[in-house]
Amino acid sequence: MSTLTATPAPARSTEPPRRGPSRRRRKDTIAALVFLSPQLVGLAAFMVGPLVFALVLAFSDWDGFGAATFAGFGNFTDVLSNPRIQRSALNTLWFTVLQVPGLMISSFIFALLMQKAGKMTSVYRLCFVAPVVTSSVAVAAIWLWLFNPEISPVSSALRSIGIQAPDWLQDPNFIIPAFAIVAIWQGLGYQLVMFMAGLQSIGSSYLEAAELDGCSGWQKLVHVTIPLLSPTILFLSITSIIGSFQIFDYIYVFMDSNAPEAARTIVYEVVQIAFREFNFGQASALAFLLLLSLLGVTALQLAAQKRWVHYAE
Repeated sequence: MSTLTATPAPARSTEPPRRGPSRRRRKDTIAALVFLSPQLVGLAAFMVGPLVFALVLAFSDWDGFGAATFAGFGNFTDVLSNPRIQRSALNTLWFTVLQVPGLMISSFIFALLMQKAGKMTSVYRLCFVAPVVTSSVAVAAIWLWLFNPEISPVSSALRSIGIQAPDWLQDPNFIIPAFAIVAIWQGLGYQLVMFMAGLQSIGSSYLEAAELDGCSGWQKLVHVTIPLLSPTILFLSITSIIGSFQIFDYIYVFMDSNAPEAARTIVYEVVQIAFREFNFGQASALAFLLLLSLLGVTALQLAAQKRWVHYAE
C-alpha cells in the first residue's frame, strides 16, 4: 500500500517588493523638479522670455505701439554706423580702462595693508564695505556735491593751496574719469574682501619656503603671492569688466536725460533710444551687440587663463 506524502507549500514572502532603481530615480527627478519649479518659472518669465523678446525686437521696427515690422539686419547696421553711438562705445571703453585696473590695484594694496591692521581690521573692513551696500543713487548724490567746484570742500581745500580743481562734470576731458573715481570708491570694499580672503587662503609653507630661499618681501609678493592669487584676480577681472560695460546709474543721476556726448555710454544709449526715442528695435540691437561683446571678452579671458592662472593643489 502506497502512502502519499504532502509536499509543503513554499513560504510566501512577507517583505514588500523592492522598487527598481529606475522608479526611484524617476521619483527623485519629480521631487527635484517640484522644488526647482519656482526658480524655473522665474527664470523663464524674467530672463529667458525677455531675452527672446528682445532678440525678436532687434530684427524689427517697433515704437511700442501698433504692430512690429521685420527689419532684418537694418537695426544693427544703423547702430554700428551711428557716430553718436560710436562715441559712446569709446567712452565705455575709456571708463573700463580707468576703472578696472584702478579698482583692482587699489583693492589689492589696501588688502595687503589690512593684513597688518591687527584688531582694527573689522573696523576698517566695515568702513570699506559701507559704500558697497549703499544705493548707487545715494553715492552719486554725495559725489555730485563733491564734484561741484563752487560748494565742494575738496575744491575749496585745493584752492586754498593754489591748485585749481577741474570742473569734473562740465569739462569733457574729466567726465569719464569722474565716473571712474566714483565707481572705484564704491566698489573698493567688495574687491578688498575678496583679496583678503585670497591672501588668507595662501598657505604659510609657500612663504616660508621662499624665505628659506632668500627671497625679499617684494620677491615673495611677485613670485609667490600674486601667482597664488591669480584665480581671484581672474574672477574679479571678469566681473569688473562686465560691470564697467554696464555703467548707467551715475550718469543718469549726474546728468539726467540730457547727458553730453562726452558722458554717454552704451547702456545709457540703450535707455535713451528705447524710452526717449521709442525705437525699441535699435535699442534691442545695441543691447545684443553689447551682450556679444561681453561674451567675446569673457571668452578671451577664460582662454588666456591657462597661461597665467595658477591653482594651488
